[in-house]
Amino acid sequence: MLITSYNPSELGDTLITILRPDTATQTIETHANVTRISDADSGETLGYNFFDVSKTLGDLDANGQVHLTAEQVEQLNNLLKTNDFEPELILDTDPKFVVGYVESAEAHPKSDHLQITKTNVGLDQPLQIVSGSPNMQADILVVVAKVGAMMPSGLIIWPGELRGVESDGMIVSGRELQLPNAPQRPGALILPADYQPVGAPFDFKRAQTLFTA
Repeated sequence: MLITSYNPSELGDTLITILRPDTATQTIETHANVTRISDADSGETLGYNFFDVSKTLGDLDANGQVHLTAEQVEQLNNLLKTNDFEPELILDTDPKFVVGYVESAEAHPKSDHLQITKTNVGLDQPLQIVSGSPNMQADILVVVAKVGAMMPSGLIIWPGELRGVESDGMIVSGRELQLPNAPQRPGALILPADYQPVGAPFDFKRAQTLFTA
């Protein structure tokens, strides 16, 4: 997993890289312009902060999530190595927002509003996603934020549990995707049946006209 973001107006010339979810206790180690954040118990790297990153990658011309190229990941790994850190960044090109098909939706045994879905996103096994969308049902085409997705709000999707049931991803609304004129209320974005093939990367550009004013 490699999630990267760049917000120069808030954090200056700093690239944030996230490899794993936050943990309760963390260790911070800084060498020159690189800071490593790790789990204090396991020692696993949670992420790195690269300060003055434009000296390494040039002008990123971005504000929010950044999708690095293979060359940029290699440059960052070389920077890690130079600063006595493990060059452990791995390019992640797997699309995180994809078209999904809800194969089934069953009531959550410990909730009166959650449903447990089996949602096909083009993998060998459908994802189990717990959804609280009031319009959730079987046989609909939706948008799935897979594990590792960064929502427009900055929220990162990790594997989790909702009332004791595992959930691997999130079925999202137009409001959560910040699409123009999307209804400002809960509810999954239900796509036209022929919108895109199941498993295809969600077409954000095309989606700008999904909702009329």
